[in-house]
Amino acid sequence: MRQPTIRDVAEHAGVSKSLVSLVLRGSGPVRPEKREAVLRAIRELGYRPNTAARSLSEQRSRTVGVLLNDLRNPWFVDLLDGLNSLLHERGLHMLLADARLNRRTGQDLTGPFLDLRVDGLVVVGTLPDPAGLGTVAERVPVVVAGAREPVPPGVDVVAGDDDRGARLATEHLIGLGHRRIAHIAGYGAVGELRRRGFEATMRRHGLADAVRIEPGDMTEEGGHRAAVRLLGRPDRPTAVFAVNDMAAVGALSAVEELGLRAPRDVSVVGYDDTSLARLRHVWLTTVDNAAHEVGRRAAHRLLARLAGAGGAGEVHLCGPELRVRGTTAAPGVTG
Repeated sequence: MRQPTIRDVAEHAGVSKSLVSLVLRGSGPVRPEKREAVLRAIRELGYRPNTAARSLSEQRSRTVGVLLNDLRNPWFVDLLDGLNSLLHERGLHMLLADARLNRRTGQDLTGPFLDLRVDGLVVVGTLPDPAGLGTVAERVPVVVAGAREPVPPGVDVVAGDDDRGARLATEHLIGLGHRRIAHIAGYGAVGELRRRGFEATMRRHGLADAVRIEPGDMTEEGGHRAAVRLLGRPDRPTAVFAVNDMAAVGALSAVEELGLRAPRDVSVVGYDDTSLARLRHVWLTTVDNAAHEVGRRAAHRLLARLAGAGGAGEVHLCGPELRVRGTTAAPGVTG
């Protein structure tokens, strides 16, 4: 059976081929009733655009490469949803690659995207060598989302305000009456900013001597190990602020295994407000790091670059909010 063409769509809708093209591209002024007629004709005929031919004519692939630091982190799911929702509205498609897997197999992180002639690249999360993006940025627009490492000129950064979010979490615990508060730390610039926000808030309240930092790797297992070390101390903390939700979930497991209860014996705060934090049996107090908004703003910056916006790269920070749930309370209060 012959596939319907753009001419068939135009005839079915009673419009010109050029108007159908405008509707397909999502550009140009088109009256609502004409747009609806074209969309109805597309549905009824089962028309699918010839993407390859369209890419050749426009000299664009209409695809955006997305290099993800680690597919296992649930925070990235909300970020990708925000990113893809806007790209999809503009007729762009995502090509996704897992940087962690590529590093393990020794593969080039960005080369395959350039080989596929993507229109732009979004790097999600912390990469080991963000300076290596300079070569890519000379060929296509690049936006970094959810990381705070220094980047080459012309690369935009969109992320949460990690220092402010850590201060919110720490202020919450201090406000509940906690004084022995520990932090399960992370790595990279994001981990450093969250640790510094925690330490600065403790100092401001005269609690510098009570600061406890335990290194972690931002995984559930790493959070569990760090919490076991912290809670095994004679002067164990009454509250733990973890660098992210996965580490916080690991800490909650350690609390239970050691015969303690959260929040009666130990309050726990996470970071990122992922789907893990909202599970009813977890119900974790955490910092909402505006993942969806970070994704949307990253898409906006990329679209602006694709439209010809030049200039130096900019840093755009989204404001965090504290989500108080069931894992925090005053010291010794049963939750």
